[in-house]
Amino acid sequence: MTSRGIRRKKSSLSEVKVAVIGAPSVGKSALTVRFLTRRYIGEYDHQQDNRYKHEVLVDGEPVLFEILDTCPKNSEELPSSDIIQWADGLFMVYSITDRGSFNYVRRAKQQLQPDIPLSLVGNKGDMVHLRQVSQEEGEILAKDFECSFSEVAAAEQVAQIGEVFHELCREVLAVRRKSKQSLLDRMLGGKSAAARAYSRGKSDSALPKD
Repeated sequence: MTSRGIRRKKSSLSEVKVAVIGAPSVGKSALTVRFLTRRYIGEYDHQQDNRYKHEVLVDGEPVLFEILDTCPKNSEELPSSDIIQWADGLFMVYSITDRGSFNYVRRAKQQLQPDIPLSLVGNKGDMVHLRQVSQEEGEILAKDFECSFSEVAAAEQVAQIGEVFHELCREVLAVRRKSKQSLLDRMLGGKSAAARAYSRGKSDSALPKD
């Protein structure tokens, strides 16, 4: 009885796959771990992509996040097509203290599907004395990408970082609902057309024979 109840609960979860993309050293792992654990770890030395699963409530509904923290070897290595196809949504992260990382997300965007939900995130917002990318530039790029934009500081913020993950989740779920509704409309539209044809007095016997 209990196990069936647990299975039902899990089956009702919305699952959202998110890839965190950006040049090396922009704070992708710091943002991801801040969201997962609420803790801040400043230095990471992993040499490969890391994948995490994390269940949270978004607007009162349970969501299972699967997060891919990507690890490009250098600033020329763009995300692979496998990553893009895997993800339901993408965090494109740059550092406001690194102009090169801003150019990286601009290049990465060129190889994306046009309809995948995105969030542009400028990290290290606490280091304004080292700023190389203005907030206005981030806003303009997000407008060009047609996506949301936030400047955050993984070193200092918890709630704000949680909210940017939640907002991308909302967008993914909205796109998913719209896609399902569109499919349903097409199916119902096809049935309606057939019904209209028959209501005009057409029948199988009136159709051309092979």
